[in-house]
Amino acid sequence: MNLSDLFSLSNKVALITGASKGIGFAMAEIFAAAGAKVVVSSRKQEALDEVAGRLRQKGYEVFAIACNVGNMDELESLVSQTIAKYGQLDILVNNAATNPSFGPIHDTSLEAYEKIMNVNVKAAFQLMKLCFPYLRESSNASVINISSVGGISPEEGLGIYSVSKAALISLTKVFAKEWGAHTIRVNAICPGLIKTKFSQAIWDNDSLREKMMKSMPIKRLGTPEEVGAAGLYLASNASSYTTGTILTADGGFTA
Repeated sequence: MNLSDLFSLSNKVALITGASKGIGFAMAEIFAAAGAKVVVSSRKQEALDEVAGRLRQKGYEVFAIACNVGNMDELESLVSQTIAKYGQLDILVNNAATNPSFGPIHDTSLEAYEKIMNVNVKAAFQLMKLCFPYLRESSNASVINISSVGGISPEEGLGIYSVSKAALISLTKVFAKEWGAHTIRVNAICPGLIKTKFSQAIWDNDSLREKMMKSMPIKRLGTPEEVGAAGLYLASNASSYTTGTILTADGGFTA
């Protein structure tokens, strides 16, 4: 058995949202290293151009498209530009997320609630639908939704964010069941305490970090690259019989 072929993404096109930093960037670099042509997207073109330049210097094929996933019209443009550039789409990673509220759920404003659900759930739903005509033309299409351990059990101070990630898990399972007939696999990754700017409110809070560490068999922060490696498994032929699964990368927090 040739393991390099099993995990190869050669001749594949991957679209990754929220890819200018953190988990999204790590996944983009790993996918590109595995041979994929990678479309990186986030809100700011300047940040994307810098990221794309770094990856191209390593010899990777990368295309940068700015997109605010909370704007449904921009999602249509993101998909159309991807297809115009590469003519195909094999892998979609819904990684972009937001959480403008941290604290008790009763202090969460309706505005924050709507923004969280719009970006974390509605955008993933709409982008999957827009990508469907192209994914079903792929020989081994894969959708990877980045959820959270908060979607399995609500995290302190992250009430509505946790609700949105639980909804994303359910959305993943629904799409997996319906898209299996189209040879499109749909899975989710639930990261735990990963050292990214996005989760800094948790790992930079001594009491919250220590509380989580007590429940973790692996007592350290995870890295974006460790989540990216899980993504490579779900994107590649190594997971050809895996769909509708919820893969945790959390140091055993949910064990």
